Amino acid sequence: MSRGMSTNLIEKLPDDAVDFFCDKAHFHISGVVHKQNMRYWSGANPREIHQRPLDGDRVTVWCAISRIGIIGPYFFDEDNCVVTVNSERYVAMIQEFFAPALEELNAGLVWFQQDGAMAHTARKSMAVLREMIPGRLISLRGDISWPARSPDLTPCDCFLWGYLKAEVFQHRPRTLQALKDAIHLEVGRIPHDMLDRVMRNIRISDNSSHHLQDILFKTM
Repeated sequence: MSRGMSTNLIEKLPDDAVDFFCDKAHFHISGVVHKQNMRYWSGANPREIHQRPLDGDRVTVWCAISRIGIIGPYFFDEDNCVVTVNSERYVAMIQEFFAPALEELNAGLVWFQQDGAMAHTARKSMAVLREMIPGRLISLRGDISWPARSPDLTPCDCFLWGYLKAEVFQHRPRTLQALKDAIHLEVGRIPHDMLDRVMRNIRISDNSSHHLQDILFKTM
């Protein structure tokens, strides 16, 4: 992420803003997460990154993370089979899952960040999001631009997926339903004070224009 992008985010987001950063990842029965979403933070070596081949049955998980809570998980599947996330399915998720959950949180005015995936930035998707979150969309072609192919600087990439992987696969799920159940359970167990620390670290890293691998997340 460029210095200009970092400064733009900090200047436009109020200090007390409730900003939701969203993303999706693949969780595999074999115990791996999509390598683009894998970040491992540990006391021994916080910069260590592990990658494994993507084999076996999987679920596609979507979450939106903020300092006040996580909306999700949402699973993109039909008849227990993973489906491609196209604009129609993305819009359905926003309208039928995210919007009601956001209203239930009663979070007030929120900012919403998404990456530049085609399903996210399709005309229909953008129209729905602009109506739902007017003037507060962080996205490619959004109110605050999120550059295409920007580095993975979101709390989903740099905290959530790696943390969930470590917790979920302690359950040793053997079926897709068991995997989903474990993901639901562990998302619900993430404490709010941990989320608050993660989101404050995101602000710190943006403000200093460092990549997040230079920030040690003290989440435990």
